[in-house]
This record gives sequence, structure tokens and C-alpha cells, in this order.
Amino acid sequence: MLLVTSLVVLRLFMLQVVQAADLKAKGIKQRTTDQTIIPERGTIFDAQGHVLAQSIPVKEVYADPKTLNTLINNNQVKLSTTEIARKIADIIETEPQEILDKLNKIQLSWISLAHQVDISKTEEINKLGIPGIGFNDEEKRVYPMDKLCASVLGIVDMSGHGVEGIEAFYDQDLFGKPGFKSQEHDTGSNFIPRTLHQIDPPLPGNNLTLTLDATIQYFVEQVLEETISTTNCKKATIIAMDPMTGRILGMGSRPTFDPNNYSDSLADDRRNLAVSMTYEPGSTFKILTGAAALEEGIISPEERFNDPGFLRIGPRLITNWDSNQRGAHGSPTFTEGMKVSSNVVLAQVGMSLGKDSFYTYLKAFGLGAKTGIDIAGEENGLLVPKDKALDIDLATMSFGQANLVTPIQLLTAISAIANGGTLYKPYIVDKITTPNGDLVKQNQPSAIRQVVSKTTATQMTNILEQVVSDGTGSLALIPGVKVAGKTGTAQKVDPETGGYSSKDYIASFTAFAPVDNPKIAVLVVLDSPQGEVHQGGQLAAPRTKTLLEGALQYYGVPVAPDTKSTVSVSSSDPAVRPVPKPLVPERTPLNGEVVVPDLTGLTMRQAGQILSENELQFDFAGSGLVSKQIPASGKVVSKGTRVEVEFSQVAPAQ
Repeated sequence: MLLVTSLVVLRLFMLQVVQAADLKAKGIKQRTTDQTIIPERGTIFDAQGHVLAQSIPVKEVYADPKTLNTLINNNQVKLSTTEIARKIADIIETEPQEILDKLNKIQLSWISLAHQVDISKTEEINKLGIPGIGFNDEEKRVYPMDKLCASVLGIVDMSGHGVEGIEAFYDQDLFGKPGFKSQEHDTGSNFIPRTLHQIDPPLPGNNLTLTLDATIQYFVEQVLEETISTTNCKKATIIAMDPMTGRILGMGSRPTFDPNNYSDSLADDRRNLAVSMTYEPGSTFKILTGAAALEEGIISPEERFNDPGFLRIGPRLITNWDSNQRGAHGSPTFTEGMKVSSNVVLAQVGMSLGKDSFYTYLKAFGLGAKTGIDIAGEENGLLVPKDKALDIDLATMSFGQANLVTPIQLLTAISAIANGGTLYKPYIVDKITTPNGDLVKQNQPSAIRQVVSKTTATQMTNILEQVVSDGTGSLALIPGVKVAGKTGTAQKVDPETGGYSSKDYIASFTAFAPVDNPKIAVLVVLDSPQGEVHQGGQLAAPRTKTLLEGALQYYGVPVAPDTKSTVSVSSSDPAVRPVPKPLVPERTPLNGEVVVPDLTGLTMRQAGQILSENELQFDFAGSGLVSKQIPASGKVVSKGTRVEVEFSQVAPAQ
């Protein structure tokens, strides 16, 4: 008996004295939550300061199933797990069974019930007073302009890191520095005052300002929507670039997705085709072949070629796209060959250039390698290995077959022709700033190399202007504006036969304007348009014209001096130009709402600027000054609502 008593005393002594500190530490650890605090991710702005992507505070909802079920079994909680699951599910709008399955994991002391729950909903859950239900701070990435440039911006995963697009490329800048929090909780997951806790605050990420302009981007998105709906093409992409600097002004793809609900999308729908699509460029590539030959002095713009409509190289026969209808082109000059997009002429040019020189210029124009644009997902393109290239390969490569390019590669190369011969690295982020607005980094135009001389670039530009004014690119003609451009129609390879398809094509068009001082270069690419028409000149050229017209008007670029304008932009002449009326809202807007502004009499640039500032989307039709808008001014609508704006020419003063 004495021995038993001695053992009990010894055990109590060990528990209360010797092991007391250790047991206390274990007890604290069991009711202490260590949490990494995700920092607020930086905001992404367009060139005009409009928010394209930002983070908002949300909560993670978690549970302690072990404690909760113990309290329920001891009648300390009156609700059953089924009732608790239903109440929580009703608030966060999910399936009750999903919550119940997690609450029934009674062997666990912690399990996540839901991520990125709005704070207002977590407040509702907290009011239920359910022990063992708690919340952690999180951030949710939101995109106020919905699908606008979705594939360009990319997405952010549940951990707060960018995994696609700009969000991924600049993740280190945007993410910030995580913080740390350690604190004790009671069984109801409530903070216990005056208990051990440690907080290291997170540091928010830096902000990005893009070169991309929301107004130009709206034009891009509108043209893409119209293209998909009217041509039923499988895919489409458009890039707008400042050819003098490499700055990206607009970029978009179809299919697309809603970045606010990206989990509902397919990976293919999120692809930024502008940087990841590889394709045979077809006749748009003739610009580069011609420029190389002009630079080497092998040809001149007026040199004549024999074009009977076909060219035999060994056992292979090269024909023109219009050989079946037109037959021989006779003896066209190089310029005339470009105007009619002759494969026969360009094949002869490429053969004269020779394989060594041809590949030198391929590399000089940046083909076969990434441009280095600051967006995740860029592909290399693909060149036929030089040591394996045969005469027939050289001939077909000269007019855009065999080699694969990406849209960004091609437009970057063609912009070198537009700007006088210099290849610039394309970029889409203008600057990085701290949350306080301090400059971290200012990106600048980066000249890679001089590919051709200014003389050669000018010669090719003049030829491309004639392609638009009097050739296959005539549907891109803009009265009063000198446009240089080139059509492209490329047969796709049939995956089953390995040969070229007779029904699937890539239709494209590239252009820049104004010719004398280019402000914008554009590439429009349609993958597998459906219907009888598949030529780039008929499908892509008019859509390029629409985009160029809108962009040039937005930039305030005047038409040629010898073209009389019927649009008055003088605010001092109210009799000619209508002016906006004082705005009278129909009611006070709520949070997330905005009053539709009066756009009467504004130019396209002014209207786009005002609508963007009010976080409203828009559809533009016509040209001139605003004559009609839906919804009407003064209406209160949700931010992101689309406003239809009609422009028309101003009536002459009486």
C-alpha cells in the first residue's frame, strides 16, 4: 500500500513539476493556430490607369470536426452536423453534402470547408455561433472588366500565385512578401486575449501599368467577337502594336474565358494565341522575303519575273492561289507580283536569295526564337533545319509555307519594316510601381538589331501601300489615310494525310498606318473560317481596316492633307457640333453602379476615354461624332455594362 501511494505521489510530482512546462507547451500548441498570411497582390492597370486586375480581401472557412462532434455528443451544441452543414452551405451557396462530408471527418482537428468566401458571408456564418468554425484571411483576384484581355492577363491560383499570362510572368513582382500569425483560440476558434501571439505583417505586391490601352483593347475584342460570329472560325487572334517601339497596344484571342470564374474554363480557352499559336503564315511572309532580297540588292521593285501561273522545281509544281481562275500573270514586276500575291514570283526571289542568305534573314527577323515578350506561354515557332532544307523547301518557305511562326513573331518582324528597319523587342508592361506609387522599374523600348536599311524598309513600305491601294489588300483601304498591308491565305496541314488540306485555311492580314509615320501595326489571324470564302484579303483585311480606323480616330490622327474632313472637333462651334447636356441621374447609384455619361458630340477617342473611366464597356458603330447611345445618359447601371454608341457625320452649319 505504501508503495502504491509513493508511486502516485511521484507521478503527480512529475506531472505538476517536472513535466509541467512541457505539458503546458503542448497544450498551447494544440490550441494555437499558425497561419501564413498571403500578401495583397499588386494591381494591374492599363495605360490610362484603368484597373484590369486587383485583389480584394476574402476569407477561408475552416472547421474543427473533432471538437465540434464532441460538443454535439455532449449536448453542448444543439444543432446536428447535418443542420450545421445545411446552414453553412446555404450561406456560401454550395452543396450541403460537401460540407457534411468534411464535418464528419471526426478524427481531424482542422479541415478547410471553403476558400475565397466573401466577408459578408463569413459574417453571417459567424453569427450562427457554431463552435469549431473559424476563418482565415485570404485574397481573391478579381477582374473588373470581365473578359477584356483575359488570356493576356492570365489567372491566379488559390495560393495567390499567377500561373498564366502576365500574372505568371510578373508573379514575383505582384505577389509581395507573406506574413506570419501565431495565436491561441478557444474551442469556438475565437482569439483568446492576452495569450501568446506573434504577428509579422505581410508586404503587399507591386503594381503594374501596361502599355495596353483599354480603348484599343475594346476595339480588338469587338472585332474578335464579330469575326467569330460571322465566319465561324475555330480560333482567332489579333495584335495591335506600336511599330516604332514594340509596345503592345491591344491583344486578344478567341475562344476566351471569364477570369473571375476561370475554374469553369478549359485550358485551351485560356490560351493566348497571340504568343502561343504556331502556324504557316502564308503570303504575309512575302514581306520578309522581299525585304531580304531588296536589302541584298538581288532584286529591285521594278525587276520583272516570268509568271506563267506555275513553277516546276524537280518533281514538284508550285502554283499561284489564283492559277485556276487567272492562269498566267505574264511578266510582272516584283511590285506587281506582291500586289497580286504571286507565289511564283516570290519563289523565284527566294531561290535567287539563296539558302545561306535566306536563313540569315530568318534569324535576323527573329524567327525560330521567342521574342522575349513579357507574357508567360510564348512559343518558339519552328524553322526547317537549314541542313535539311531542299530547293523546294526554299521556294515554298519564300511565300510562307513550311516554317511555323507565332503571331507575335510575325508582327514584330513586320514592324521592323514599318519603323525603318529596326527589330524591337515587344513588351506589354510599361512600369512597375510600389503600392505608394514609387517607381520600381520603367521599361523602355529595346532595339535588338538593324535588320534592313531605311532605304529597303521604305521601298517595301511603298510596295505594301500599293498592295492596299491597288492589290489584294484593297478591302483595308481607308480614304484619306495611307495604309500599308499584306494578305495571307495558308492551307493547313491535314493531320490525317500529312498533306495540305483543301478545306482548312489560315486567313490573315497585317497592316500599319499611317505610312509616313506609323502609329499602329495590326495582325489579324483567322483559323479555319467556315464557308466558301477563305482568303485573307476578303476575311481579315476588312476587319483590320475596322480596327485601324477606330484606333487612328482614337489617337486623333488626321486624314491626308488633301482629304477634306466633314467632322468638326471644335468646341467653339456649337451650331455645328452637338454638345453634352448637364447630367441628371435617375437616382443615386449604389455600390458597384455608375451613372451613364452623356456622350453627345464627342469623338471616338473622347467617348472611349470617358466610358473607360466609368468602368463601362462599349460597342462603337459608324464614324464621326456621337449621335446616339444606349442606355441613355443619366441611367444608373452596373459597372461593366456595355454601352452601344453610334457615330455619324456632323451636319454642315447653316
